[in-house]
Formats: sequence, C-alpha cells, structure tokens
Amino acid sequence: MCIAFCCFRKDNTRYVDNVFSNSHCLQGNFSKDVYLLLLTLLSCRMDGEDYTRDRNKCYEQKCGIDMGSDLGDMNFMMIDYIKEAMKAMAMMRGHQMLTDVTLEVGQELYHAHKVVLAAGSPYFKAMFTGGLKECEMKRIKLQGVSATAMALLINFMYTGRIRVNENTVCQLLPAATMFQVKNVIHACCDFLERQLDPSNAIGIASFAEQHGCSDLCSKANQYIERNFTQICQEEEFFQLSPFQLINLIKKDELNVQDEKDVYNAVLKWVKYDEETRYKKMEPILCAVRCQFLTPKFLNEQMKHCDLLKKTPACREYLARIFKDLTLHKRTAVKERTPNTPRIIYVAGGYYRQSLNVLEGYNVDDKTWHTLACLTVPRSGLGGAFLKGSFYAVGGRNNSQVNSYDSDWVDRYNPVKDIWRPCSPMMKPRSRVGVAVMDGLLYAVGGSEGTKYHNSVECYDPEQDRWSWVKPMHTKRLAVGVAVVNRLLYAIGGYDGSKRLNTVECYHPENNEWTVVTSMHTYRSGAGVAAINQFIYVVGGYDGTKQLNTVERYDTEKDTWIFVTSMKTSRSALSVTVLDGKLYAMGGYDGHNFLANVEVYDPETDKWEDGEPLTSGRSGHASAVCYQNPISLPLHTDAFPSTSS
Repeated sequence: MCIAFCCFRKDNTRYVDNVFSNSHCLQGNFSKDVYLLLLTLLSCRMDGEDYTRDRNKCYEQKCGIDMGSDLGDMNFMMIDYIKEAMKAMAMMRGHQMLTDVTLEVGQELYHAHKVVLAAGSPYFKAMFTGGLKECEMKRIKLQGVSATAMALLINFMYTGRIRVNENTVCQLLPAATMFQVKNVIHACCDFLERQLDPSNAIGIASFAEQHGCSDLCSKANQYIERNFTQICQEEEFFQLSPFQLINLIKKDELNVQDEKDVYNAVLKWVKYDEETRYKKMEPILCAVRCQFLTPKFLNEQMKHCDLLKKTPACREYLARIFKDLTLHKRTAVKERTPNTPRIIYVAGGYYRQSLNVLEGYNVDDKTWHTLACLTVPRSGLGGAFLKGSFYAVGGRNNSQVNSYDSDWVDRYNPVKDIWRPCSPMMKPRSRVGVAVMDGLLYAVGGSEGTKYHNSVECYDPEQDRWSWVKPMHTKRLAVGVAVVNRLLYAIGGYDGSKRLNTVECYHPENNEWTVVTSMHTYRSGAGVAAINQFIYVVGGYDGTKQLNTVERYDTEKDTWIFVTSMKTSRSALSVTVLDGKLYAMGGYDGHNFLANVEVYDPETDKWEDGEPLTSGRSGHASAVCYQNPISLPLHTDAFPSTSS
C-alpha cells in the first residue's frame, strides 16, 4: 500500500471512515483499504492534480522518485499506474467484474462500479454516500437522460475520453449538467462555441442559457451582437418572440454600421407573420434608436411604408422623432457602442515629406500597428469613419519629386485591410475639414495652391457622388469641423491674410450657414471634436506661436470657456473622441514634429499622457472605428524616429 500514500490526500482517511461507518453497501463489496486506494486514485485523476508537484528537482521529476533527506526513506511515484488502473477498471466493467450497480435508462442497462461513478459525478457521489435509498439498490432507474448520453458519460468516467458531435451534443450537455460532470460540460461548450454561425447563434445562446452555461451563453450573445446584420437574415431571427427581439435590438453593443439596419430588420420580422405581428410593432419600434435615423429616411418611411399605414401609433412616434431631428434637439438616447475592438486610425501626415502610412491604435491593449499604406502620400488630409469604412479626403502630396494639392478620396476597408478609390472631389483641397452628418461626408474649406476655399462639398457613399452645398461666409484653410445635433460647425482657420476666431454653423434643412459666437483665441490648424453638446478646440497656431490652450463651446448656450490646457503646445494635430475622452495626437510645436499623445477627460478636466505615435508627424487625419476590424498585425516602424 505504500505507493498509494505517495498521492494520498490528508483528508481522505476521515472521509472514508465516515462513508464506511454509514454505508452497508460499500462494506459488502470492498475493504476499506481497497476503497481508499480507488477513491484516492480516481479523485486525483478527475481533479487533474499534478502528481509531480512536490518534486523540486528535474532528476527526481523524470524518475518519479522523491529522495527526501534520507536515502533510506524513498517515495516512488508510478506515473502510469493510474492510467493502467483505470484501464483495468474499464475492462472489469466490460466483463461485469465486481460491478455493484446497474443503471437503467430507457430500454438500456449499464453495469458500473459505484466508486467510479461517485468519483466522476457529484450527483452519484451524493446518491451513493448521502444515505439515500439508492445507496442500497443494485439497480437504479434514471429519468430525464437519453441512453446515448448516459453511455457516453459512463465511458468518460472510466476513460477520460468523450466524443462530441452535432448528433450527440444536444443530449450530452443536458446529461452532463444533470450529473454535474464538469469536464464534459466544458467539452460540449467548447464544441458549441466552435460551431457558432449566423444560422445557429440564437439557438446556441438559448440552449446555453437553458442549461446554465453562462460562459457559452455570453460568448454566443457577443457573437450575435457582433454579427447582427447577418443573423437578422436567418430563420432563427424570425422565430424570436417579441420580448426576445426587443431584448436583442435594445442592446448598446449591437454592431451595426447604420441604425437603418436595425429598423429594416424589425420590419422584416413583422412581415414574416404580418397579420399576427403588426399589432405588436409599437413597443418593438421604440427599442430601435430611431433618433439616429436621418430625417430623409424617416420622411420616406412615413410616406411609403405600408406597415406604418396600418399602425398609426408607430407613424406618430416616428413623426415626433422627425420633428425633434429637424429642430436639432439634443436626444437623451445614447449611440450604440459595439463590443468590438476599438481602433483609432491615423492616416498620412508630414515629416520632412508627405507620408503614406496608416496606423491603428488598439485601445484595449494600448499598442500601435501598421496597416495598409495610403495609395499616395498625403498631408493636410481630412479623415472620417462612415458606414464601416475610413475615408481619407484630399490633402497635399509634398515630395522631393513633385508637390500638388489633391482631390483624391480613398476608402479603407478595416476587415480586408485594403484601400479603394472613390469619386474625387470637385476641387482639390489641402488642410481640409471633414465631418459626417446624416450619413453623408462633408469636405469644408481648404486650399488649392494659393487659392483658399469657402466652398463645401457633400459626398453620398451610396451613390459615390459629390455635390455642392452652400459655401461658408468666410474662406477657411486649416479649419476645424464638428457635428452636434445635426448641425455642422466650421471653426477658426486661415483666410489668406489672418488667423480666424470666427465660427459658422451649417443647417442642412435650409442649406444655410449662420454665424455664431466667436472663440476667445485666433487659431488655425487646431484639433476639433465634439462630446455631447460641447465642441472642444485644441491647440493650433495664432500667427505667432503654437498654442496649448483649449476652448469649449456649448452649442445650446452659444458660449465659449477655457478648460485645462494641454501639456504641449502644438498645431496641425489631430483630435478624436473615444470612450468620452479626447485624444490629441502628434502635431508640430514650432521646432519638432511630435509623436506624443495626450488624453483629456472632461469629467476631471485633466490631461494625461497617452501611448505615443510610432513617429512624429503633423497634418495627419484620424478617426475611430467600432466595427469588426482585421486582426491587427504586429507593429513595425513605418518611418524614422522624430528629430528636431
């Protein structure tokens, strides 16, 4: 028996004494020593203990010998013993040798050893050692489990092997849950996770929830959220109850490029069984974030959608939203924040010459990665993220061979890591302001050579076409732009003779620009971004020096105030918003091209250092992606480190 004590648990002796004193069925089949040996071996095997954990020397580990401090006292660890013992137990079961229980499942009978079942399943352990009537029974009838699943589970308890496939998993997981066989539960969950697909994700999530597999349920729900646009085309989606549909579409994490995708999915769900479902449409429509649909789209739906004609309450609900949007009222509804990797893209820029680099910053692991290069080097370009793509707009190619202002527009696909050209603008624009409003891309101001623009163009990605809108009152180069409540603001810049502190606001309904309150400071080349009702103007150049000051504009009160300044003065920087914080990146301080990044938290009114760019640059564009990007490649330096 000395070998058994090498892996003996200290608490096993008292446990076995208690079991034997209270269990006549065990006393009749095993000696206490045999039971103790089997229980020790099986519990070690099932719990996955490291049999060599107390061996501190490599030699002793390889040999399975513990020398101890006395060569006359040596403990031997027979590594293969447990494997061989279980193999022998399985053989004995096959020949019904020493088996002490028969499990009846449907028409099938399974002979087994109680000690093996108890070691492999807390359910059976409680049954055989807890004083239940089954403790004395030689034949036990089991309900609520299939014969196939029971056979697989018993075989696993003897061999440690389990085969999971499409035909068995739906029976095996409930059985493993019932008998509390954790290893098999994990195997089934791993199998189902690997099978996740738009056609089955909803079913897997429901199945996992039904059987208490919280981790699998969470992963399946994340898959549904990330792949909603594919899943809403599948049969499982149309089988959702109204309650289930509402719970799905109201999620913040739903990954859609446009709220139209959610709205259209709801209409398809209703039309799948229109006569039954159209009466239940109103609460479902209220779960769609219709406040982020465009007035144009809402107007078309109210005029032409047959379902809305059948449901006056739904039409009235959309009419109220349409009115609020056209009056530019601030909504209390939050934008969706998909549970996908959050990437800040930084494109182009200038360091001794224009750059063609595109880099992505993964906020979760705080690393920069180099992605597919721009089609041509550009600085002074604008950038924005629209409907799943990053757009690089205009700019200037400053190179040793040739220099020119560009009308080029390129679209980057984050999933495929490739650039594709779009229709060019109607005018070349360097140091252009770019923003997104109502699903359209606006290019504001800029320059072509010595000609400064007050003109504004608007790009429709669905038609791949640019059109003119009303020009600004003032020509603006290096202008900052931002959108709040469907109003486009053009801030500061340079008109060819002086830096500007003036601000104009574009109303898309009447195609007009109006002048609003000016900033306190004259600035061009500032970084501009909006958070809620506020627009932040960061740094810039006042005609004599680079600035570190920051002004905040309240769009509802039409007032400007200063907030905490950056640590570093800079112009020609880029600013973007992520998780309610401003990221001020790169720029030029009057002597050096900067790589450093500062992060501003409006809640604390403080700036903190962020992860620097890989190299210094100015005149670059940036935007944030919440969609499913490619797996970012390992970081490589795109160009030399900065120097003065």
